[in-house]
Amino acid sequence: MAKISKVTAREILDSRGNPTLEVDVVLDDGSFARAGVPSGASTGAHEAIELRDGEKNRYQGKGVRKAVTHVCESLGPKVIGLSANDQAGLDHFMIKLDGTENKAKFGANAILGVSLAVARANAASQKVPLYKSLNKTGPYKIPVPLMNVINGGAHADNGLDVQEFMIVPVCGGRFSEALRAGSEIFHTLKADLKKKCLSTGVGDEGGFAPILKSNRQALELVSEAVTKAGYKLGTDVFLALDVAATETFDPGTKKYRWEEKSITSSDLISTYATWAKDFPLISVEDGLSEDDWEGWKNLTTELGKKMQLVGDDLFVTNKTRIQRGIDGKIANSVLIKVNQIGTLTETLESVTLAQKANYTTVFSHRSGETEDSSIADLAVATGSQQIKTGSLCRGERIAKYNQLLRIEEELGATAQFWGKNAFNLA
Repeated sequence: MAKISKVTAREILDSRGNPTLEVDVVLDDGSFARAGVPSGASTGAHEAIELRDGEKNRYQGKGVRKAVTHVCESLGPKVIGLSANDQAGLDHFMIKLDGTENKAKFGANAILGVSLAVARANAASQKVPLYKSLNKTGPYKIPVPLMNVINGGAHADNGLDVQEFMIVPVCGGRFSEALRAGSEIFHTLKADLKKKCLSTGVGDEGGFAPILKSNRQALELVSEAVTKAGYKLGTDVFLALDVAATETFDPGTKKYRWEEKSITSSDLISTYATWAKDFPLISVEDGLSEDDWEGWKNLTTELGKKMQLVGDDLFVTNKTRIQRGIDGKIANSVLIKVNQIGTLTETLESVTLAQKANYTTVFSHRSGETEDSSIADLAVATGSQQIKTGSLCRGERIAKYNQLLRIEEELGATAQFWGKNAFNLA
């Protein structure tokens, strides 16, 4: 098996124009691969540490030259000579080198860059796509896309509390047809917003960011666009939310800031229940704050059999927190973000843990993205039911959708689309 012969890194810009890390790996058989590391805006407190330089006179403190140095001078030289085919061995070796619980020494961004680049180089060495390198036998299922069409929260400046209003196309029997539905709805929504003299400027993840009267109005606008585009709400297309409720939570009062009011977790749960009656709402991500475990328990009891309840900040792709959720019967789905935990191996372990407990898994981008399309392959390799990669514009978002189109084409008749089966609701 090929061994690692060279590791280099550089500072590049992400989709928000902020610095992030890119790592190149060369193997001794000449195979080469590159990986870009994403960065979040609404980050969970329990995520692994993303190392930034803190130099206020350079990129406003957001530079990543320290992480680059760690790759080039600390991690890279130590992993040279290791087998590229032993991903777990490589990742655990780097975790041990770092020696901290949250990768604070070298930075999760530095460690993840090496981890992903080696995985891609190993696939190149085997002359197979990344998803086949990680799952050699299949079966391979293409995830349902959760498409962010209206932005709010930390991803826009329009005053909406909900961070993402998403459409969930499950129609057509193939990913390519679901993607087409999403694109047609996106452009229909754009035309509707124009007619209503509302902004069609987009937020960090490509969704529109109009100034609206309420969160409910966003749901109404999206529902209207689905119907106008010729699709049936609740049959062809469902709706989903990423509330990112941690961003609205006041630790002092233990309440949530919501449409200029201060409300309890019970009030929020009631809001979601009402919306679920009025709209085909199939999934709510981070409906409550990251450490509001009691509220999450009540949320799951109330709505867990009616909709998918996704933990993002709650779980941060961390096995310990996921296990706490499983043990407490809290949530029924886990959002998977590779940079929350910092290595590919730990990411795959989190997916396996969730799936064994019959939780759905949703691979996700970050608001600060690169052109790297690895999460598309990872979603297919792990059989994850859904993927979040943003709206139907911005190249760093489309790159992931286009990779799924290529995978579907390559698989041909054997390609399976999760469709309506993507949601494990009792």
